[in-house]
Amino acid sequence: MELKTGRPEITEGLLPREIRVYDFLDKNEITYERVDHHDIPAMTMEACEEIDRVLGVVMCKNLFLCNQQKTSFYMLLMPADKPFKTKEITKQIGSARLSFASPEYMLKYLDIEPGAVSLMGLMNDTAGSVRLLVDEDLLKEEYLGCHPCVNTASIKIKTADAFGKYLKAVSHDMTVVRLTGEA
Repeated sequence: MELKTGRPEITEGLLPREIRVYDFLDKNEITYERVDHHDIPAMTMEACEEIDRVLGVVMCKNLFLCNQQKTSFYMLLMPADKPFKTKEITKQIGSARLSFASPEYMLKYLDIEPGAVSLMGLMNDTAGSVRLLVDEDLLKEEYLGCHPCVNTASIKIKTADAFGKYLKAVSHDMTVVRLTGEA
């Protein structure tokens, strides 16, 4: 795996959703670096650790959640080393119990599949159906690593650009949450 600047020179064989991410970032003048890892899809924490070492970023968990009625959807970004406790989130956002949303909803709202949940999926949520939740510790990092809507590549962007330029361009806000991993 090798860290490269910008979009791939050859896009043949890439999914349209990945190409749309590069087009969107380029159009909005958001600089990024990229690692292609077609041989190592980011399906396990071990694979993600290796990819994040190449990117030079702190590993991030990206969870797609919904309420019990499946009427409210959330994307939670948090450091990978913190345990996820649904009770902590529900108190902070004033929601009933949360659970993992099904792959059908990921595809419907974010045009992504399991294993590729990423901040970049918000560019596909033009109706604003997904609320972004970000753990405060991620905001302290200089860079953020995420998938370009596929789990066979990863990108590195400045945290300030991710939660500034990018969120503005996709017309989304974020809710900052504090996760401790305690019950």
